[in-house]
Amino acid sequence: MPHILILEDEPSIAESLVFVLQAESFSTHWETLAHKALDYLKNNVVDLVVMDVGLPDTTGFEACKQLRKFSEVPVIFLTARGAELDRVVGLEIGADDYVVKPFSPRELAARVKAILKRTRPLLAGAQEIAEYAVSTAVNSNEPEIKSATSHNEFFIDDERKIILYHQQTLNLTRLEFSLLQTLVAQPTRVFSRDQLLDAIGINPDAGYDRNIDGHIKTLRAKLRIIASDAEPIKTQRGFGYAYHPEKK
Repeated sequence: MPHILILEDEPSIAESLVFVLQAESFSTHWETLAHKALDYLKNNVVDLVVMDVGLPDTTGFEACKQLRKFSEVPVIFLTARGAELDRVVGLEIGADDYVVKPFSPRELAARVKAILKRTRPLLAGAQEIAEYAVSTAVNSNEPEIKSATSHNEFFIDDERKIILYHQQTLNLTRLEFSLLQTLVAQPTRVFSRDQLLDAIGINPDAGYDRNIDGHIKTLRAKLRIIASDAEPIKTQRGFGYAYHPEKK
């Protein structure tokens, strides 16, 4: 049973979320203060956080920054602010989704399920994809998995939003998935920061081109966990980034 932490100081909103999420067979825990929620996250297994931006003791943005220092748990922001700049900031500091109030609790529950489907693939499902990636190289009669493609050491299932690296599932945020998918799809092509921003759905004119560097740094760290000596994402100084397949 996935466990959801709700960080929301308005009781009416929190109680409706608890009701709807529990009706969808999730377990829930509700906190009203960011520092208590962060303490809870350090000591308990949580599968996803629903976090209000406006909190009594700090902002949700600042709480998410603190959270990302020790956890990659998926985060959905709740906020009364719907400006593009706020959405961009929320996504760039590590959120997976952004819901503007007022909203339908059932819609939010659907978003929770969609994110968990991507970030918590069943081991059996991940193994199935890994076996498929290997088998297609030797058996052309295997049934096709829609939207699944193999790129050298990477295997990407766009439908399930899963990327395997050396047959191991990467734990990626939505932005990291889009970045890596873009780079891997066109080996050796150099993408500028603006081109990468455009590929992940952020207006290059918003002035966040340098934040791409931070996402690339995080991606490289996650790839090194699986292959410590490899560096498939290369920096082309003065131009941008490119994916170079590992030499065999």
